[in-house]
Amino acid sequence: MKTSEFDYALPPELIAQRPAIRRDESRLLVIDRQNGNIDHRRFRDLPQYLRSGDILVQNESRVIPARLFARKPTGGQVEILLLRPRSDTVWEVLVGGKRVRKGLTLELLDGPDGAPCGSLAEVTEEGERGERVLAFQDPVLPLADRIGRTPLPPYIHTALEDIDRYQTIYARVPGSSAAPTAGLHFTPELLGKLEEMGVETAFVTLHIGLDTFRPVHEENLEDHSMHTEYCLLPPEAAIRVNRARAEGRRIVAVGTTSVRVLETAARSALEGEVVGAFEGPTNLFIYPGYEFRAVDALLTNFHLPRSTLLMLVSAFAGRELLLRAYEEAIARRYRFYSFGDAMLVV
Repeated sequence: MKTSEFDYALPPELIAQRPAIRRDESRLLVIDRQNGNIDHRRFRDLPQYLRSGDILVQNESRVIPARLFARKPTGGQVEILLLRPRSDTVWEVLVGGKRVRKGLTLELLDGPDGAPCGSLAEVTEEGERGERVLAFQDPVLPLADRIGRTPLPPYIHTALEDIDRYQTIYARVPGSSAAPTAGLHFTPELLGKLEEMGVETAFVTLHIGLDTFRPVHEENLEDHSMHTEYCLLPPEAAIRVNRARAEGRRIVAVGTTSVRVLETAARSALEGEVVGAFEGPTNLFIYPGYEFRAVDALLTNFHLPRSTLLMLVSAFAGRELLLRAYEEAIARRYRFYSFGDAMLVV
């Protein structure tokens, strides 16, 4: 397939710059794959589309303060985005700045234009498009908590007053460079209502990295190579998911990240299972033609043109139906991307 088949024109004013005042006040576009119907609701109406026995699979990854600042020996400042750990002190990163070469030692700063924090990092490998591997003097996650900033996507130009609004209310496992945004709409009250209805929950982890920030540049989808991201489907979650499928109950993935965990884990399932417990890297690239094994319904946000996320949802909903839904959402002035509105595909 051609990447151009997943393009669409979005008026810039529809890119949400702030979250909704209340998480569940976001709008909810509902697609029925069987009959092609499209409904327009609010996220708080989600219980009307779920039923007792459904199992919500949610990504509990937490966004870390992954945006760091450093200074070169020449005095020039660089910006570092943490992507994936190789160890406590060695990370794959994205570097903004000129002539950041292998062997260069960077002096880390306490915020943009801040004073040196007393820690260093050495560039040990160079990649394409700003990718580097840095060996830090100190363990990275505690260091990031002390001097880092939470990165917002490049299409958000407004400062966020409450940075917790870029975390899901159930985020517990630190490691993502961006939020699993489909989960941002849930409130404790809504989750409580779903639990009272008999909707089950299972938690997985996928730490979101580089591909969230990049469109697909290759002309043919098959030529695109996904970067690996860490994912985890714990044994307890696998048991819940397998039991639900065996009993004919729906597996509802909250976000494309949960889809990728489930479908990655499906590849290691034993006979009679839909998924097997899994921990490790995944580079699963889902696009139209993919046969889903572990997902019956999908809750997601509206995604960038030519992105792997849009391609994944197209594979699940059908490309033509999805793009028709996007056209309708644009006509009805839905809010798009990370702080935007939501979509349920059943």
